[in-house]
Amino acid sequence: MSVNAASSPEDATPVVLVGVDFGLPHFDTELEELGLLAQTAGLRPVARITCKRKAPDAALFVGSGKADEIRMLAQMHGAREVLFDQALSPAQQRNLERHLEMPVNDRTLLILEIFAQRARSHEGKLQVELARLQYVATRLVRRWTHLERQMGGIGGRGGPGEKQIELDRRMIADAIKRTKDKLQKVKKQRATQRRQRERRDVFNISLVGYTNAGKSTLFNALVKARAYAADQLFATLDTTTRQLYLSEAGMSVSLSDTVGFIRDLPHGLVEAFQATLQEAVDADLLLHVVDASNETFPEQMDQVRRVLGEIGALDIPQVLVFNKLDALPPERMPAITQDTYEVDGVAVPRVFVSARTGEGLVQLRQLLAQAALAARNASDEGEVQDGRDGQRSEPMSLDDYDD
Repeated sequence: MSVNAASSPEDATPVVLVGVDFGLPHFDTELEELGLLAQTAGLRPVARITCKRKAPDAALFVGSGKADEIRMLAQMHGAREVLFDQALSPAQQRNLERHLEMPVNDRTLLILEIFAQRARSHEGKLQVELARLQYVATRLVRRWTHLERQMGGIGGRGGPGEKQIELDRRMIADAIKRTKDKLQKVKKQRATQRRQRERRDVFNISLVGYTNAGKSTLFNALVKARAYAADQLFATLDTTTRQLYLSEAGMSVSLSDTVGFIRDLPHGLVEAFQATLQEAVDADLLLHVVDASNETFPEQMDQVRRVLGEIGALDIPQVLVFNKLDALPPERMPAITQDTYEVDGVAVPRVFVSARTGEGLVQLRQLLAQAALAARNASDEGEVQDGRDGQRSEPMSLDDYDD
């Protein structure tokens, strides 16, 4: 077990952070990321506690003994809420709240709350609302006392919450259906916009990466769009698309900034954000932005690749952009700023940049120009081949860009 004090603005709700190590390789022993998420959501971590278990306790997730420790720790530091780094089942959450006598929330709800605070566009708000409704729908049964009804009537028998719960279920189901219908309309609008770009034969590039890797800062540095960027988790949620002129290729490309990924991203959010992430699925090239200053960047890259696999974008050609070069200590500075990095046995082009200072952006633009030109040449060759024998040639891969 480890317990650490933490400080933050005094008016924020004080919370205790709890993490359980089940032997997974990505366990955050210092609960650093959970602490950043909590601060992003306007909470103030006052203490942290971790423990090891082989499997979650069915009733209390951490077991009764550890739950008693958490309660004493919360009382000692004046915490008013407990926040778990893992997802809790509805029953575990309900049992913990009764045992600890204070609100208990998990990583999933925390991310949903942050997304709800940060969504700006109509589409983003709809996506967040859908994910929240799907989350709440699993936590209705006997969770709140207002759902209970008294027994009454001659010879009548009643159970707690039977009528009100069914009513709430129907209301939530109807709300989910309405929100999905609205999102479907948004998807159709986006599909129309994408078809218009395809008719213009535009080369599409999407920025992807772990949250706080510097995607929006890089996006601004490339296209001067002044999109919101900050040194915090999920600084931007809504996809922004701008035209980027590459003088090295003598052509313009479409550049999109997408929502950042994170470890244990709630699956409901992945589903709900399909419309936004569709920009990544339909891209011709992905710029995978990596925070090179973060020593856990390999794990973060794996998490990004996992989500890309879930949305069907893993096979799209990539360029790795190792950002925050200016934040690297001298002993970790690269000998060269452009090389390749092996991912699953494949050498992927990599360039080191600092979106903040502009270092390495010239090399990045050259890589993008090579990729765009290769795609245009492949398209031209395909059209010629179509005219000759009805066969379209295969598009070039990133391996061909430097030829």
